[in-house]
Amino acid sequence: MRILVLGGSVFLSRAVAQEALERGHEVTCASRGRSGTVPEGAEHVEWDRSTRVVPPALASQRWDVVVDVARTPSWVRRSVTTWPEAHHVFVSTVNVYSDDATPGQTPSRGALRPAQHADVDPTTDPDAYGAMKVACEEIVLAGAARSLVLRPGLLIGPGDPSGRFTYWPARLAEAGDGEPVLAGGSPRDVVQVLDARDLATWVVTAAERRLTGAYDAVGPTTTAGELLAEVAAGVGVTPRLRWVASDRLEAAGVQPWSGPDSLPLWLPRPAYDGMLAHDATPSLAAGLVVRPVADSARDTLAWLRATPGAPTTGLTREAEAAVLAAG
Repeated sequence: MRILVLGGSVFLSRAVAQEALERGHEVTCASRGRSGTVPEGAEHVEWDRSTRVVPPALASQRWDVVVDVARTPSWVRRSVTTWPEAHHVFVSTVNVYSDDATPGQTPSRGALRPAQHADVDPTTDPDAYGAMKVACEEIVLAGAARSLVLRPGLLIGPGDPSGRFTYWPARLAEAGDGEPVLAGGSPRDVVQVLDARDLATWVVTAAERRLTGAYDAVGPTTTAGELLAEVAAGVGVTPRLRWVASDRLEAAGVQPWSGPDSLPLWLPRPAYDGMLAHDATPSLAAGLVVRPVADSARDTLAWLRATPGAPTTGLTREAEAAVLAAG
């Protein structure tokens, strides 16, 4: 197949391009070329999608498959208008759902946010991210001859630009056996993650099979305690996790989910009981194959150690120690 990957230089889109190349497909990556390199063997066409002009080298060609991870409606509208006959695989997000509290949602059982069809900077309006992704989905479903919408939750693995999951292999690898490590909420909190490489594999498989419809691209649910135990096993340590309740973390000024003052992956409950607890059954039945979290943790740590400046986020060790000392 001739596959156009819109992106191809960072994390998921790069993994998709790499997977497609390894299967013998002809791959072109279109990106600005500022965030990284495309895989060896892929053609790179420079394209700043914030401009309104599709490069002639792309516009004049026809593709079997177009893979897009964008969040900006005008960008997606332009790609669908330019290549309406292609099979479009659009990578969306579980943030399209309006309900973050209810576990077990699927595309057939979850209401979506109202669509935001105008381009909005999500750094100034965080709620716009999910709403713009809804608009992007609508554009793809209405304009492409065939399409597949995939809604990931938390993606993990080497190359993760968010630094969220990366915090945990890094932190646990530094801890000696039995050393206390701060963990947030309850070890029984339900969570789910998916290695971006597994999603990339499924994207290519789904494209080959011309799979259509909408799926939540999520791994099986587990508990926060089991997840961190797998991370610890993957990096070869046995730390002593100290679970601190959400109200105490909030009182200490710890932020949830992501950021420099955060305890990554921790989410206030029950408000976010459903965000990392979607039903993975339809996706697994449609061909998604998931590797053990321990393998993702091991590979993420190896990438982190081999990549100076690799992004991580989360509390400093001093801030963590202060929370632990407060009891």
